[in-house]
Amino acid sequence: MVINMAAGASEAELQHVIERVKECGFTPHVTRGSERAIVAAVGSGGSRAALEALRAAPGVEDVVPIAHPFKLVSRQTHTGRTQVDVGGVIIGGAEAVVIAGPCSVESREQLFATARGVKAAGASLLRGGAYKPRTSPYDFQGLGVEALKLLREAREETGLPVVTEVMSTNDIPLISEYADMLQVGARNMQNYDLLRQLAKSEKPVLLKRGPSATIKEWLLAAEYLLAGGNANVVLCERGIKTFETEMLRNTLDLAAVALARELSHLPVIADPSHGTGRRDVIAPASRAALAIGADGLMIEVHPCPERALSDGAQSLKLQEFANLMDGLRTPIRSVAGVGNPDAPVKGQRLNGDSVYSV
Repeated sequence: MVINMAAGASEAELQHVIERVKECGFTPHVTRGSERAIVAAVGSGGSRAALEALRAAPGVEDVVPIAHPFKLVSRQTHTGRTQVDVGGVIIGGAEAVVIAGPCSVESREQLFATARGVKAAGASLLRGGAYKPRTSPYDFQGLGVEALKLLREAREETGLPVVTEVMSTNDIPLISEYADMLQVGARNMQNYDLLRQLAKSEKPVLLKRGPSATIKEWLLAAEYLLAGGNANVVLCERGIKTFETEMLRNTLDLAAVALARELSHLPVIADPSHGTGRRDVIAPASRAALAIGADGLMIEVHPCPERALSDGAQSLKLQEFANLMDGLRTPIRSVAGVGNPDAPVKGQRLNGDSVYSV
């Protein structure tokens, strides 16, 4: 249930409602807006009838049932859209952000060449895998702590905040020392022990959608993080398994980006690298993601993809990434057949330059 406080309700009235929610057997989560507050009553063992009686409490405007099982992630419990600060970069704000870097940190030369290149092209954050979950146990698994140290050095030189994946609850404290944002990979989206521990972290979390996960399952995974106390969560659509065979990895579900933003107040970005597995369609897929409303992109980049130890087929060369960034600043013209197709409608902004959406 959501208790909507009236505009101008006093702090004492709000605290009274919070205490009553606890007495009814629920956990209160408070969202304070510019004009009013909302109290979400979360839990399953309390008395709903007692909550509904709070309509009579001073300062309460209404009590509304939450339509979705993801209660704290739902837009019903949060006024406006959430913005997540990652080392000074805002995800979910007026500008779309681009996270770029190699799938895996392989060497100092490889990482620094990539970091400098993506920085020059206009990327906002640096990605790089230190611990890599691989399908085969014989594939490159990452450099571990050595990679974390290199990522920190690259951040100090370029100023790009670092995003890297955490695979185990045991690794959270260590990786938190080096990274600005902790990534939950697709394989770990429903690793609930990991989610519970990350919920206690002060670091922002990038939550990737599992390859076979429904949108509801994805948002419920995010609910674990918010319910545990970490509201700094960014959702990432990275493609799902379908019957399609021409895509080398997955099928990028752009409709999921739009629907996740409709259902949730959390920022949503897209990963067209994993979402397609083909470098030749990353650029148009990126433009489509921004056009449909994505708050940003995550792109894999490598100085020499043919020598990459992981994901070379979907990694852009440095010049290809620069060309992509230039292309994202070019207006995307309307194809909906409404009005003048040559008249772009201004949408999001990318690093200070206009990006247009259909």
